[in-house]
Amino acid sequence: MLEGLYAGAVADALTRSQTVSSANLEQLISQRSPAIDALTAFQPRANVHILAEIKRASPSRGDIAEIAAPSDLATVYEAAGATGISVLTEGRKFKGSLEDLSSVRSAVAVPLLRKDFIANEYQLLEARAHGADLALLIVAGLDQETLIRLKNFTEQLGMTAFLETHDRNELERALETGAKFIGVNARDLSTFETNRNLFSELAPLFPSDAIKVAESAVRDAADVHHYRRAGADVVLVGEALVTGNADSTLQSFLRNN
Repeated sequence: MLEGLYAGAVADALTRSQTVSSANLEQLISQRSPAIDALTAFQPRANVHILAEIKRASPSRGDIAEIAAPSDLATVYEAAGATGISVLTEGRKFKGSLEDLSSVRSAVAVPLLRKDFIANEYQLLEARAHGADLALLIVAGLDQETLIRLKNFTEQLGMTAFLETHDRNELERALETGAKFIGVNARDLSTFETNRNLFSELAPLFPSDAIKVAESAVRDAADVHHYRRAGADVVLVGEALVTGNADSTLQSFLRNN
């Protein structure tokens, strides 16, 4: 599954590069304001940060939500207290796009994450050109040399690299890169099964200066509280927000967490 998602994302990026060159993207980047410093925005505080996701579909669930206007949903997220917004830009299985990212950027002032299957520098140039402040790098999908190279390039563009892990070995690999914004995804991208206790098992391995992000398996405020008690600085939430009342649900996640 993961290999297929990467193959599709890279193929789609190659198609886009035939119309929009790296030089074109660099020109767009030069016209943008600098990326927001996510390490500062998501610094640990008294209550948890929510990274609210715009998510229409997934390989495991199929269609999840319509989301005709991502910018409108992003505005709701920002007003309800989300520290940042994750925008899925993968088009084949998640039904997202770079246009979603651009429209959200024009609507809100909080940090934005480009969530996709990023495997090369061109995709990172796209992320910054369309307004991302963070870019997702999935440790399971990249060899260590590529992971380090792309993390460094992300930072050269002024963005924060968000390294996603799924087990102890991947977390150790992420820490070896010097990354400071690291997530533990409860969903195994090979099987799409979830382990709600994975974050609590790996949290003690994080250094004190790293921002700890818990991802997936959030159904309600109790799940957010579970992650917070385990040491999460940030909880990334998608389906629970897009399938319910985003405003009240997000506020409930922030309350007493």
